[in-house]
Amino acid sequence: MLNNLSRKKIIKIVLLLAGMLVHHAAAQVNYNQRDDQYRLLGLKRAKEAYEYARSEFEQKQKLFEKNLISKLELDRSRNLFADAEVNYQQSLLAVLFEKQYVAVAQAVKYQNKDGRKHVRLRLENTSGGGADFKKLINLDDELFRSLQPDVVNDVYISLLNDANAIISQPYEAKIEQLRFGEPVEIDFALLQDLDAVMVNIVYGNGSQRSPKIYLQKDASVNKVLVQSEQFSQEADLGGSATFDLTLELFSGTTNTFKLEVVNLPPQINRSFSDPVSRARLSQFKFTESTNTRRAALQVFLPDRPTPEVTIDKPLPFYVLVIPNDQDGTLGDIRTRQWTPEEIAALNVGYVRLELLPRGAGKLLVRAPQLFYSIKPSEVVTANLEVVNEGTRRMDNVAIEVDPPLNWSKQIEPPLIQALDIAAEKRVQFKFTPPNDVSAGRYEFRIRTTALSEDKPITGEDKTITVEVQSEANIWGMAFIITSILAVVVGIVIFGIRLSRR
Repeated sequence: MLNNLSRKKIIKIVLLLAGMLVHHAAAQVNYNQRDDQYRLLGLKRAKEAYEYARSEFEQKQKLFEKNLISKLELDRSRNLFADAEVNYQQSLLAVLFEKQYVAVAQAVKYQNKDGRKHVRLRLENTSGGGADFKKLINLDDELFRSLQPDVVNDVYISLLNDANAIISQPYEAKIEQLRFGEPVEIDFALLQDLDAVMVNIVYGNGSQRSPKIYLQKDASVNKVLVQSEQFSQEADLGGSATFDLTLELFSGTTNTFKLEVVNLPPQINRSFSDPVSRARLSQFKFTESTNTRRAALQVFLPDRPTPEVTIDKPLPFYVLVIPNDQDGTLGDIRTRQWTPEEIAALNVGYVRLELLPRGAGKLLVRAPQLFYSIKPSEVVTANLEVVNEGTRRMDNVAIEVDPPLNWSKQIEPPLIQALDIAAEKRVQFKFTPPNDVSAGRYEFRIRTTALSEDKPITGEDKTITVEVQSEANIWGMAFIITSILAVVVGIVIFGIRLSRR
């Protein structure tokens, strides 16, 4: 009996010492100051400590069931096993989070039917899944799956410009889980039209990336998108209007295109040009480094209204950007009027523009004579012709005169109610000098004003010069002549008398 008791005590002492050695060994296995630097090696070390602690706990549990060790000994082994398990899981998570990576697989820019620009973004979990880790360190499948190493949780995505401002709608999108081998596509509407954006990605335990991505074009469209900020303009007859065009390539097969204008009347001339070099364009080509170009369309209106070009009647028309290989199949597209449905069916890039012809009156004043010479008792009668040389009727043509002091004026008519295009009207002036007018030159300033579509029109001022001559004094002249004759006769008589002596 004593031998059995002694034997049990010895076994307990041996097991207690073994447990202490195991605890010391486990502590030695878990501690290494470089585990944080070399996390994969730290994971191997933690895995070995975990397996060793589990094996020891299982043995202690069997010994406890046979009453060979105390409850305290079993609890100590359980605590060591729990610590080793936590250390192992922490090391595993550290490696998994370090190896997580979310990549931008594709970023395609396109335009939807309402004309808004969108970006179709494809994100992938490129962490490699769980196969690489399991193969490298022979990880336990159940524990490995419980940690989901092939899943990146809580991925937040937004699009930024160079000033780090969000330019996407929605402002920020969230992917709950991004699994390895299962890419996810997100569609953003662009609040700012850019060719390159920064994709801000926050995922996992706070990892963040913001790569700058040059957006791809939707090559399946095979067209050029056209936009114009000044899509509707007014222009006076005889003038011109310029539409700025932005051309953006969405094609993977064609890079040469032709510019055409349809639905404009033949009386309106048109031409395309490069806004920088001013060179005229009929065709243009995109390069590999340039997917966006600018052009200018200038239209020239006739000097006078025509049945097709009517004042204040808008003229809608279209600018087409036709692929070079498709141009020959359309024929002469300028000789017919195209409906919006027919334009859309061509499957080419186009933009609808509008031109509103306007007219403006132009007041011309013609004077056949601007200089008059009169006597003080005479009246000046002058004529002027008022002509509308503009492209719109003028109303309330007023004629005003600034006469010299004390001169009287008479204008007939003083106001012309309406003056049509190319019409003319004669205006008569009568200027009467005062009774005590002095000899000399006097100036009359004539001003003309009118309204054309409620806009003030001013004509060229005219100045009429009147010279007043002095009247001759007959009695004075007769007295002077008589006096001169008397002096001459006296001199002659005096000379004769002197010669006789």
